[in-house]
Amino acid sequence: MSAYNETIGILEKYKIKANKDLGQNFLINDDVIEKIIEKSQIEKNDLIIEIGPGLGVLTNLLLEKSDNVVAIELDKRMVEIISKRFILKNNLQIINEDVLKVDLNKLINERKKQTNINKVKIVANLPYYISTPIIMKLLEEKLEIDEIIVMVQKEVAQRLVAKTGTKDVGAITYAVEYFSEAEKVIDVPKESFIPSPKVESAVIKLKIRKKAYVQVKDEKMLFNIIQKSFSQRRKTLVNALVNGKIVESKEKAEKIIKQLNINENIRGEKLTLEDFARICNTINYIGLK
Repeated sequence: MSAYNETIGILEKYKIKANKDLGQNFLINDDVIEKIIEKSQIEKNDLIIEIGPGLGVLTNLLLEKSDNVVAIELDKRMVEIISKRFILKNNLQIINEDVLKVDLNKLINERKKQTNINKVKIVANLPYYISTPIIMKLLEEKLEIDEIIVMVQKEVAQRLVAKTGTKDVGAITYAVEYFSEAEKVIDVPKESFIPSPKVESAVIKLKIRKKAYVQVKDEKMLFNIIQKSFSQRRKTLVNALVNGKIVESKEKAEKIIKQLNINENIRGEKLTLEDFARICNTINYIGLK
């Protein structure tokens, strides 16, 4: 049965509609679903954590591939539906909770104690309005996960996979590069969902690094510098450092930039992650905070 027919059948059977407040858009494109499964490269003893399973169309295929699937869903209606759909499946755990409130580290560790887990992979079709906070949670909490395969708004996907120092970057680009290797898997047209969203989507894959891309003495300071550089995007790096209270004076900011042979008129968006790391380590070393 096609994903479209499966979705329509479930919606009619349970007489429900997508919840706009939760940003629900049900994926019905079989080609996209197959691509997600293909890129996930799931083995039987992988732990798969699906965020936002919805009606369970993708969940059904994940359950065929893995002996360990955890579905985290906020909408109680969806939880009731997938609980009934997969009542005979003993390889599925359903958690009715906001993923931002779930202790994923505890969840993963408990699963690893209970059974022999190979890799831990996150698969998700994220609501657009909350995709960035969820991705940052998955990265910043330094969970024992290997890969993240996620559907996001196309514009967000472009930022996530952008090369640092190019026009498409945002603060999140540097966080993604710091923690992972990112690639775009497939563009997803609006017609791939019920209801159709107003914007295009894309699937991306993040392969989590075993070691951070750059080495810094103060990771919190690094991301603070990056964030301040992009919150004042039109300002030069020097002004961003001062206005963001990273350093206390323009003279000190200029001293750092000059010492590192960086153009004093450069803006943050032109810097690479290595550049930001050098700035961070220099501030940390010579104590110009």
